[in-house]
Amino acid sequence: MSETPDTHPITVLGAGAWGTAIAILLARNEEPTILWSWEPEHARALHEDRVNQRFLPNSPFPPMLSIAGDLADALSRAQDILLAVPSHAFRGVLEAAAPMFTGNVRIAWATKGFEPGTGRLLHQVVQDIAGPNTPAAVLSGPTFATEVAKGLPTAVTIASTHPVFACDLATRLHNRRFRVYTSRDIVGVQVGGAVKNVLAIAAGIADGLGFGANTRAALVTRGLAELMRLGVALGGKHDTFMGLAGLGDLVLT
Repeated sequence: MSETPDTHPITVLGAGAWGTAIAILLARNEEPTILWSWEPEHARALHEDRVNQRFLPNSPFPPMLSIAGDLADALSRAQDILLAVPSHAFRGVLEAAAPMFTGNVRIAWATKGFEPGTGRLLHQVVQDIAGPNTPAAVLSGPTFATEVAKGLPTAVTIASTHPVFACDLATRLHNRRFRVYTSRDIVGVQVGGAVKNVLAIAAGIADGLGFGANTRAALVTRGLAELMRLGVALGGKHDTFMGLAGLGDLVLT
């Protein structure tokens, strides 16, 4: 019997705190999961210790989570791939992975930010490398990796112009403590996740200068209004920025 995307393992590329937390979540959900680290020594330590001592030392790996230090091994059976790498490394990792894609690959990412140097959104980078017809999805929302790894209640948004992929991925991630909402607004969800960092930095500067709660509230409120105008101008939907990937992420950060 041939495998369907749901029975294939899902490969998480990036073994930092966030990638590890997502991999742990998937494996706890009884999803066969492969976590890849670009550092062979780090991958070896993950395999031997069954915990990410560097980033999440208090979150042991479930049995369904396996480790790969070789990119070809990590991708050999996966049809669903989720990148959790910094935005500056996104294109490089995807370009390295692309020649090893097998079957009808579907690509998701939990990376927030624009591509440095070009200002492009990451779904555009995926289209450049994997083609415009490759199912693509972004996962975003108010998430601290440590809390996800601990199993604390969390809600996120998965946005894709391929609703079947969004629903499949949501099903694999969802459990009673991790709620996943789906959206078709792949642009708005990405803009919300990227631009809120600027507002958070501004709020932090205001706090450091001793400007107080009034200033912080004004910065966050007016900053959200600017985020919404920018997001709509780039093709996002107004309502998206009042949801988890906009206001929710801003409040957390």
